[in-house]
Amino acid sequence: MTKSKKTHVANNIRRLRFDHDEMTQKELAERVGVTRQTIVAIEKAAYSPSLELAFLIAREFGRPLEEVFTYEDG
Repeated sequence: MTKSKKTHVANNIRRLRFDHDEMTQKELAERVGVTRQTIVAIEKAAYSPSLELAFLIAREFGRPLEEVFTYEDG
């Protein structure tokens, strides 16, 4: 049996929110159609967003996906 690797999706959402007129978690959540708690969990890397949500968040900041999210091997 092959041992699976742990993975981690890191993000720059907190910094990007600050750079965009100190956007709140609630404002970002409303703009992309999720709850504030979802944004909190994503920022803390406790939850990895769906690909669709990741693209929506990146689009909200006007950045390419790879400038908002990074995939790191555990």
